[in-house]
Amino acid sequence: MLKKFAIIFAVIPFLFAVFHPYSVLGEQKTESKYERRMDLYKKVETLTNIPWNYLAAVDTYERGLRKARRDRPEEEGVIGIYYSPEQWVGPLNPNLEDTDPISISLFGGKGLDGNGDGIADRNDDEDVLYTMAKHLESYGFDFEDFRIALWEHYHRDQSVNIITGHAKVYEKFGNLELTTNAFPVPLNHNYSYRSTWGDRRGWGGRRIHEGTDIFANYNVPVRSTTYGVVELKGWNRYGGWRIGIRDLNNIYHYYAHLSGFEKGIDPGTVVEPGQVIGYVGSSGYGKPGTQGKFPPHLHYGMYRDNGITEWSFDPYPSLRSWEKKERAARRKR
Repeated sequence: MLKKFAIIFAVIPFLFAVFHPYSVLGEQKTESKYERRMDLYKKVETLTNIPWNYLAAVDTYERGLRKARRDRPEEEGVIGIYYSPEQWVGPLNPNLEDTDPISISLFGGKGLDGNGDGIADRNDDEDVLYTMAKHLESYGFDFEDFRIALWEHYHRDQSVNIITGHAKVYEKFGNLELTTNAFPVPLNHNYSYRSTWGDRRGWGGRRIHEGTDIFANYNVPVRSTTYGVVELKGWNRYGGWRIGIRDLNNIYHYYAHLSGFEKGIDPGTVVEPGQVIGYVGSSGYGKPGTQGKFPPHLHYGMYRDNGITEWSFDPYPSLRSWEKKERAARRKR
């Protein structure tokens, strides 16, 4: 009898671990946030005919804004699109917590009932995504219609460009879990770098160093660190031959002082981590073609967009993290 009780008491914790909703084993069977998002995108695509990658692009952009701005809370669900109370219920609506689709409509609010429960809830993922999709749908379904709808919502060219870039990335790769990164130069080459963000610079007037310098030999390949879209390519009097890539966090990655560009890398090109985009050089500090005013190196900068403006932040911690992860992955091969 004692043995039977011992067996029962040994099995109960295991069953609790398997079936308890917050257990580790239980979590393994739960859909990931990427799967839940894709399910919602596909559902709303069916209802509105707005392509899922358009919805994902807007949602991703808005999630990036939440990370960059203090006036927006973190999303409670899996959808990052944000409507202020006034936008949702109408600017003259005396009830900022209104969830009645009829009264919201009467006061000119944007909020809609997306899941058919009779409630237009600003904190409900389906309602919020459906509301945005209906706005996009009202302008049409092709890419130019999409751009017009975005302009009417954000009234900012840069926001339109960032979101349409996100849509191109999702269209090319066909999934949402695009979270890996790469160190900007191959690890098998000789290179060195240290934290130099914020240091003083003198050429061209007083300014700070808005990046990290990675010293390497001429023509060492320079790689994209992220999934994204080439936003700029060409000459800059400070950075020489440079490329700018916008990632899915709305961050602009700046690669400067290149000796040249990889063939096929142009504005609008969709890139992925590790893809060669150019080569280390010493261009810059003068008119187009100026070379050799300093040792060859890659200047790497990162700039965050918050929907209003853009600012530089220190890329050194990210570089160290990407380098460490890539070395660890190489050791496992």
